[in-house]
Amino acid sequence: MNSPDNAVICSAKGCRAAAVWVLAWNNPKIHTPDRRKTWLACDEHREHLAQFLDVRSFLKDVVKLAEWEARQEGAEPSGPEQDGPPRES
Repeated sequence: MNSPDNAVICSAKGCRAAAVWVLAWNNPKIHTPDRRKTWLACDEHREHLAQFLDVRSFLKDVVKLAEWEARQEGAEPSGPEQDGPPRES
C-alpha cells in the first residue's frame, strides 16, 4: 500500500488525484518494440492522456493500476516506470 509520501498520482498537469489507470506506451522511433513507458491517470484524465498518446501511435495498453501491478509483481519492486506527459500551459 502507498503511503502519502509515495502516493501514486495522476500524470496530468496540476492533478494531484490518485492514479487509477496505467497508460503503457512506446515511441517506436526511440524505443525497442518490447519497451513500455508509463503514464498514470485518474478517471478524469485517462481519456485525455490516452488520446494524446494514441494520436501519435504511441499508446499500447490502458489497464487498471491494480492489474498492472499484479502483472509486474516480482518483476520490479519500485512499481511502474513513470514519465510525465508534456505539460499544458
